[in-house]
Amino acid sequence: MKKTIIVNDKMQGNFRYLLTEPVGRNFDVEFKPELTPEQMLELGVFGGKYMTDCQKEFPASWFKQARLCSERHDPNLNYFGENASQPLSVWRNKGWIYPDDPRGWFQWYCRYYVGRRLPGEDKRQIRRWKAIQRHIAQIRKNCTEPGAVCRPKQRQAILHWAYDSRKL
Repeated sequence: MKKTIIVNDKMQGNFRYLLTEPVGRNFDVEFKPELTPEQMLELGVFGGKYMTDCQKEFPASWFKQARLCSERHDPNLNYFGENASQPLSVWRNKGWIYPDDPRGWFQWYCRYYVGRRLPGEDKRQIRRWKAIQRHIAQIRKNCTEPGAVCRPKQRQAILHWAYDSRKL
């Protein structure tokens, strides 16, 4: 069932990776995202700019209802209408970018979701995903009214990490 994916987009040319697992299955036991990449794109993440030039790499269904903007990053497309993104240059300077995933964590997650596995990198990214729990704890502590949508920027940031912050 192994399949080679060849990527040709603005950030990678003739880049190849291998799918070894079925789509959306056989995740690490510590990795339990609440949202699929398709759900995240439909809700509105990363100002709609993130995936505009690499759609051929992923299932077409992910983009049918995706909130995208090929011209620019538009925070109004985000579910909470907030800009909760840092520039890619910040991510690079902090050493958070894995060379094979130059777009960052969400690109890793999309590729992981479709079946790519890289044991060392997967562990690192799952550790980063788990660290977002501190932001979830802050919302739970500071947003005491049921159904309140306080801290929208923080909720948007959490949404970028496949946690369903609408339910907090």
